[in-house]
Amino acid sequence: MRRLRCETRAAVLVLLLVITPTVVVTTPIGIGAVDLIERAEASALVEMEAGVQTRDARFQKAELIALPRFDLELAGNMSLTGIGRVRLDAFDRLDPGQPRLPWVANGSRRRYLWDHADWELRELYLRAPLGRAHLTLGKQQVVWGEADGLKVLDIVNPQSFREFILDDFEDSRIPLWTVNLEIPLGPGDLQLLWVPDPSFHELPAEDGVFGFRSPRLLPPRILGTVPLLVGVDPPGNAFRDSDLGARLTGFLGGFDFSFNYLYQYDDRPVFQGLLTTIDGVPTSSFTLTYERTHLIAGTLSNAFGNLTVRGEVVYRTDRFLSTTDVRQPDLLHDTPELGYVLGLDWYGLSDTLVSFQLFQSWLLDDAPGLLRDRLDTNLTLYAEHRLWNDRLKLEALWIHSTNAQDGLVRPKVTYELRSGLDVWVGFDVFYGDSEGVFGQFGSRDRGVIGVQLAL
Repeated sequence: MRRLRCETRAAVLVLLLVITPTVVVTTPIGIGAVDLIERAEASALVEMEAGVQTRDARFQKAELIALPRFDLELAGNMSLTGIGRVRLDAFDRLDPGQPRLPWVANGSRRRYLWDHADWELRELYLRAPLGRAHLTLGKQQVVWGEADGLKVLDIVNPQSFREFILDDFEDSRIPLWTVNLEIPLGPGDLQLLWVPDPSFHELPAEDGVFGFRSPRLLPPRILGTVPLLVGVDPPGNAFRDSDLGARLTGFLGGFDFSFNYLYQYDDRPVFQGLLTTIDGVPTSSFTLTYERTHLIAGTLSNAFGNLTVRGEVVYRTDRFLSTTDVRQPDLLHDTPELGYVLGLDWYGLSDTLVSFQLFQSWLLDDAPGLLRDRLDTNLTLYAEHRLWNDRLKLEALWIHSTNAQDGLVRPKVTYELRSGLDVWVGFDVFYGDSEGVFGQFGSRDRGVIGVQLAL
């Protein structure tokens, strides 16, 4: 009880910091001293969210987050945008201490103020017209695909799994230094990407609340050996290891479509294994590495009355998976992978959305000893209803894996107290096999309460 009282006092302290009045400035800058700048605007989002485990009333987090932003309108129809993030957590349990983050490039990495606080330059990009084309240059997010809850095509930017998949996509994406050129082509657009930023998924701390425990996400256990993770070896040359991408979007016969191509290092790490003997003990040692792949994809969507049908298809030429088959070099199996999502969004009731999605991933070349099934299937169901002129939003998301029979349920209620001030309460409930991707967090069910203020 003493620990609970201390944690409650700490959470209340963070909440008081959130609601402290803050001044927002919108400042026109006259042409004169700085002829390049025509107008400057400063704004911010301040957010506090606390998460408490339902099992033992233990706080997972009590975070205060500030997202300052500036926008400069420049001469020549150019603009410059910068977004930062300062984050303070009263309990430091999601990623205890100051993890090294070797999978994120130095120029994209968050920095620590102390164990309980970090800061990060989230985005900094220049937008400039080039004839009919438009260039976005700098640290940014590039969003491909429209799937909810889980990702299929939204993979240009890696993701932070510090909080598993519970954080919003916009907050969990790791922005990358990117050259993004968009060129009008008749009724459509061509987007060209060059990403000289060798950053990858940020994995959760092993001793963190959402440290991975599922065998699907850990090095394979080889019978008769002791597993040992010896290090991380990510690509580190910004030019040689950069990614290249292209997307063509358009509208044809009532359908919105896109064709996508991405030449990248897969952001998911590979456990490259070696069977050896250390001090007379048979050992399976693993190094986290990353492998190249070509991604070819497409999207299609159309509205039929109250029903919108959408789909994404992704083909990867190379998907490296861990195996317990010791005959495989490096304890890895390389296979093409075909994935897709089919989504149905229904708007048949006033102020209501009901959305169903089917996700499937199929390994085209099967092999013994793989840590996942050849066909992997997930289902999602999302429902949303708005009341009181959109001031009250009721929503719930259900994600279910048919392979492991585990999943996640996320009900949430959000209320707009006034313009720019929202409060919410919700739950994140995991269920199923403890070795499943979702079931591994069965003891991490939580309730959340939060507030966000736009300044």
